[in-house]
Amino acid sequence: MPNLHELDHAMPVAPLKLAALPSARKMGERVNQYLVELRKNAHNDKVKNDPAFHGYIEDNYLAHLEVPRFGTGEAKARFLETIRGKDLFLLVDVCNHSITYDLYGTVNHMSPDDHYQDLKRVVAACNGKAKRINVIMPFLYEGRQHKRNGRESLDCAYALTELRDMGVHNIVTFDAHDPRVQNATPLNGFDNFTSPYHFTRALLHSETDLLVDKDHLLVISPDEGALDRAIYFATVLGVDTGMFYKRRDYSTIVNGKNPIVAHEFLGDNIDGKDIIIIDDMISSGGSMIDTAKQLKKMNARRVYICCTFGLFTEGLEAFDAAYEQGYFDKVVVTDLTYLPPELYTRPYFIETDMSRFLASLIDFMNHDVSLSNVLEDTGKIHEILESYNNRTLFPETDGE
Repeated sequence: MPNLHELDHAMPVAPLKLAALPSARKMGERVNQYLVELRKNAHNDKVKNDPAFHGYIEDNYLAHLEVPRFGTGEAKARFLETIRGKDLFLLVDVCNHSITYDLYGTVNHMSPDDHYQDLKRVVAACNGKAKRINVIMPFLYEGRQHKRNGRESLDCAYALTELRDMGVHNIVTFDAHDPRVQNATPLNGFDNFTSPYHFTRALLHSETDLLVDKDHLLVISPDEGALDRAIYFATVLGVDTGMFYKRRDYSTIVNGKNPIVAHEFLGDNIDGKDIIIIDDMISSGGSMIDTAKQLKKMNARRVYICCTFGLFTEGLEAFDAAYEQGYFDKVVVTDLTYLPPELYTRPYFIETDMSRFLASLIDFMNHDVSLSNVLEDTGKIHEILESYNNRTLFPETDGE
């Protein structure tokens, strides 16, 4: 549960405005609803009479923003209301490929590069008028190109530097592929959040017969990069962890990377246990499906896949086939990035709604209060585990 009492003793930095780019408009509308609800229910009498809190309680915090395009594909950003003196939060989903625009008479789908360019246009449209600019970018742009090997670009670090130079004060992201990329802008705010609490809550709501102990449950990392996540998740749940490592053929390059020869398992016996695979993203999903298939061959009871971002870059056919063959039981992903509509019809899909959590983050950031008041993942996970093990109703502590 957020420590709302901290807000009673804090002043907002400036009047709050949320600008949702077209890529994140639906999420922005849900976050706006929660912000309105949070502030109207705030037990803080001073906001009603103190001039310093003018505009604190509103019926809408969404800024009127548009990003029109010309027939050549060029674009511009334009605010249709004043943002002077506002604490502005820009929300963007760089992975929303569903948005299209006309390009010389053809329909073109927007890429991450297009969305990032639109973000810069919106920052430029502020023209130095906003009190503070904060960017909420759940999937960090070019986050997988975070380090340089040989003669190649360093895109993520350059993007962070570029946003800093344009006047962005804080960047909020989720499950960054490597959060050390923030070293590119060490004097700017950079907050990286993970979703173990939300995964736990969604999974326990979906399954009624999970036994959360070392004898019945195991948390698996599909590769070395996700091991820290798996260890934390397993420790909080009080279960053991294991890891697969990808044995690659370094003599060959296919589609820009060395192909995986095999997934080798390091860990305890999984015979008859339920398995949770945790990672930051599902891209094509091939590696995740291979991991689940191997776990089933090792006689895992049930396999649950938990990922912050469900990109499904090669469609759902491979997942449909793997589910039919019994390789996994559920896929849990957040709604922080665009999810294809057909995914909602799949029997194996579980969505984790993050809009309330985002609203709480924005509210606390607007007051310049420590975000540890919002998190407290360990305590909240223990709380819902206790309720689940006692088979009582979940407490209404979305923490968000």
